[in-house]
Amino acid sequence: VPTKSLLEPENNRKLSLRRIPPYLSSRFKRSSEHIVTECIFMTSEEGEFYHKASTVDGSVCGIYIVGEPNQRVEVRFNYFDVPCANGGLVVFVDGWELNGELFPSPHDYPLPKETRFREYCDERKIKQSFASSSNVALLQYRMPYRGSGFTITVRFIRNPTPCNVLLQGFEEVYTLKNYEKRSNCSISTLFPSAVRVDALSVGVVRADIRSSEVETGTIHKCQKRGLDDYVQIGGSLGLDNANMILADSICGLNSRPGKFEELIACGTTTIRMVSSGAFDNSVTIHLRQLDGDEDTNSFMSVLCPLEEIKK
Repeated sequence: VPTKSLLEPENNRKLSLRRIPPYLSSRFKRSSEHIVTECIFMTSEEGEFYHKASTVDGSVCGIYIVGEPNQRVEVRFNYFDVPCANGGLVVFVDGWELNGELFPSPHDYPLPKETRFREYCDERKIKQSFASSSNVALLQYRMPYRGSGFTITVRFIRNPTPCNVLLQGFEEVYTLKNYEKRSNCSISTLFPSAVRVDALSVGVVRADIRSSEVETGTIHKCQKRGLDDYVQIGGSLGLDNANMILADSICGLNSRPGKFEELIACGTTTIRMVSSGAFDNSVTIHLRQLDGDEDTNSFMSVLCPLEEIKK
């Protein structure tokens, strides 16, 4: 897979979904049968999933899988009958993809972009299993003929050091850590959210020296100050936080930051922690979905174009 956009027309074997319903958390599919009949199929369950093409119109479809924050997604093919002819293709994606944008962002993914995709067609037996680096994975497919199809087994495996996390719930508390490593880690929700910082320790407690530190309070605009460790809070229209509009970038040591909330009126809300590796960083975030009154009557920290959010 090239490092350029998946949507480029000259690369007609690549797949990309162009539209997904907003506010995905309300659309996760729960079924004991796990028969995939919808083009956009979402699940947070383990088990066996079966798809057999009943019509062929050239559509690119996808099975979006999400686990708990401390889990990775493992996918194994049990049955595979997808010829390469007529554009047939199945792609395992480490993360989620939509409109050529990826979660986790390529800027936050430790390996080259092309390593995130595994393409198959004409195979009769795919022996290897695939595991995501985060708590989400995607299986994109384009069926070439009626009757072509596949069966996969999905299971969730423990991730002791989660970095990039897509939250499912409409109200969550989560602590993002760097595990004393150089990393870019993020929390994202796929709906407009209110973000409150419940605890902050970024750029203060050194990873190589254990000592008691004096609280600095919350320091604002840390990225503009040229600091190497900071937390970004903001939102974007799509999945890639490289396009995020920032409300603030914060750092410091503050065990009780207060009750202030950043209101992010965007299709995707993101908290992104950039770590140099010199500090033991963590931030505890409370996120909740904005209600209708807040959308219209409150002052927004970040406001993405409303017509784009509702598409």
